[in-house]
Amino acid sequence: MRVPQNDRLSEPERRCILTGDHARREMLVRLACGPEGQIAPDVRARAPGRGAWIGVTKAELETALAKGKLKGALNRAFKTTALTIPDDLADRVESELTHATLNRLGLEARSSTIATGSDRIAEAARRGTVHMLLHASDAGDDGCRKLAQAWRVGREAEGSGLFGIMLSVDRDRLSAALGRENTVHLAVTDKGAAKRIAADLYRWHHFIGRQTPEDLAESPPKVHGASLNEDDAHDTDPATLGSETLEQEARLNT
Repeated sequence: MRVPQNDRLSEPERRCILTGDHARREMLVRLACGPEGQIAPDVRARAPGRGAWIGVTKAELETALAKGKLKGALNRAFKTTALTIPDDLADRVESELTHATLNRLGLEARSSTIATGSDRIAEAARRGTVHMLLHASDAGDDGCRKLAQAWRVGREAEGSGLFGIMLSVDRDRLSAALGRENTVHLAVTDKGAAKRIAADLYRWHHFIGRQTPEDLAESPPKVHGASLNEDDAHDTDPATLGSETLEQEARLNT
């Protein structure tokens, strides 16, 4: 996992028990240990009791589980061998990360920081008030292109190829999350909301093996001991990732 870093050393970090990499808590997934040794994902890190942290992809987690590496790491983390690890742990993590991201989108929609409907989105995009553009996985190519073009015009970024993010859920699931019928495209019209959504999207897309925002940043963040450019130290906080890198992610995943 590429590890975002910044110079705010007071922010708590955790260590991935499988790779040894350190990252801020919100960029990792917590595994909680129940009173009888049951292991379960705790992506919001709110479950009581002991926890261990992972920052790997779903494929890497499945491999670690199959080879017994995860069990060994958890045994060491919790200092016990009396653990019960579900065979479908990776699927459960993915489900919780997906749910967390959709919940975030729903919260932002209820706070009126998200616009839906092609006409409204196009108007906001041309005004330059769209900070992030999202599309359902089954969105039509023509509709995506038209909105992306309006967005590029509003951002004075014509010719840049900015497109938006293709989410890994279809319009039915997206509509259910927002409580709005036939939600195919979303425009995030508040900068703070875009940052909050970016953080959840980062974890989700990283885990399911999609390219993550930092992979495509113009100035990559610290990776396994590599140094950051000083000018970018304040901008690589995953919770404050700009929409530009997420937009590039979408273009390379379509």
